[in-house]
Amino acid sequence: MAEIQGGGGEGGKKGGKVRSKKTSTRIDMTPMVDLAFLLLTFFVLTSTLSKPKTMEITLPEKPKEGDKPPEVNEKKVLTVVLGANDKVYWYVGITEPEAKREDFSKNGIRKVLLEKKSQIRDMIVLIKAMDESKYRNMVDILDEMTICNIQRYAIVDITSADKEIVKQVKL
Repeated sequence: MAEIQGGGGEGGKKGGKVRSKKTSTRIDMTPMVDLAFLLLTFFVLTSTLSKPKTMEITLPEKPKEGDKPPEVNEKKVLTVVLGANDKVYWYVGITEPEAKREDFSKNGIRKVLLEKKSQIRDMIVLIKAMDESKYRNMVDILDEMTICNIQRYAIVDITSADKEIVKQVKL
């Protein structure tokens, strides 16, 4: 903004010394604020906002009263139990299973899933999480299902029998 300063600097009426005009030390900040808002607007409009990453889960329909659950051949069931400290326990079958322990590496549970998928036709994976497991472990095992292209899996509640089977695993 322009300022007009009147008077001063032309000397006295009686022929005194001519002094130089004192300039104002005030700096106009308006152009700098305009530039800041232009830059801010530019960066906000040109940046890409990160989209939330979600995982789609298809839930089954609620069974009607009196409906029997579908019967499954126990030889085609692979149970995966998520334990504490990023450990994964697995066993095949329902009656008298022998559990083994793995981790989330490519030579861990992924290798097991791929081997069992090639051995067992129409395999169903039951995923059970213990109270000590982390949410990240559930996401990791769902990722492994996608990587291994396993279409038939279910997330079910853990039973006391599953906890006992996991306790029997030798370290």
